[in-house]
Amino acid sequence: MMRLALIAALMAAGPALAQAPDPHAGHRMPMPAPAAPDPHAGHVMPAPPAADLHAGHRMPMPATPDPHAGHRMPAPAATGAAPPPVPTDHAAERFYSPEVMAQARGQMRREHGDIRWTKVMVETAELRPGSGADGFAWDGRAAFGGDIHRVLLKSEGEGADGHVEAAEVQGLYSRAVSPYWNLQAGLRQDLPSGSRRTYATVGIEGLAPYWFDLEGALFLSDKGDVTARLQGSYDLRLTQTLILEPRAEANLAAQDVRKLGVGSGLSDLEVGLRLRYAFAPEFAPYLGVNHSRKVGRTADFARSSGESARDTRFVIGLRAWF
Repeated sequence: MMRLALIAALMAAGPALAQAPDPHAGHRMPMPAPAAPDPHAGHVMPAPPAADLHAGHRMPMPATPDPHAGHRMPAPAATGAAPPPVPTDHAAERFYSPEVMAQARGQMRREHGDIRWTKVMVETAELRPGSGADGFAWDGRAAFGGDIHRVLLKSEGEGADGHVEAAEVQGLYSRAVSPYWNLQAGLRQDLPSGSRRTYATVGIEGLAPYWFDLEGALFLSDKGDVTARLQGSYDLRLTQTLILEPRAEANLAAQDVRKLGVGSGLSDLEVGLRLRYAFAPEFAPYLGVNHSRKVGRTADFARSSGESARDTRFVIGLRAWF
């Protein structure tokens, strides 16, 4: 009963409570003060430093300086003592016969620099067909010896219609004076009838820079004639087996020798170009052209006797050695 009475009283007082005035009506609420601007606004913060890869490592101590750096060590004092003698005994002779070991050492010297060898070289052996008489020519040598000392036998000549017109043979001693050059001395004998003369000769031959084969010789005849000869050739390898070889020869004389048809100065020139095919290093046939020409007073002597002063011919021949 009391609860019902309380509810009824509250319901009767509701309108009066709703009409009670607001104690804060008309009051103006104060605005909050604006916050101070941030001094770091717009600044980019730096990235944190990278970690040190050597953090925690112990650095080595610097090396101790050399107390003798920059000092010059004195040279050891000369004692004046003579060098020890070259040993003459051989340890192997304690176990083997000295005679047997001497033979073995001699064999070793022969196989390592004291070799004796023989070589026969045919530089040119060729036919020279022409409109008139067919000609032929040769140039070759044989050698026997070692790397330092050798004996040489040289021969060269030419002819036509089966008759030799000019030929010579030289017997020479050759000695190496450098890895590429040899000095030569000996005798030369001319063979054709009417010009049989003997010459003392001295010369040089070798391999010049850029692989030019050169020869030079000076001749003194038993008649007092002085002549000289220069020769040169070069192997131009088009392939390993196809080789083009230019050759040249010049003869000079110190005086006129009318009997031989030779005038003083440059007497004659011969140049040739040969293309050879080397089936093997020892065997190479070739084709080419050869031109010879007499000059100066030698040409005058040839014309006065009715001979031509120049001649050009195709050649076919063989170059070989064994």
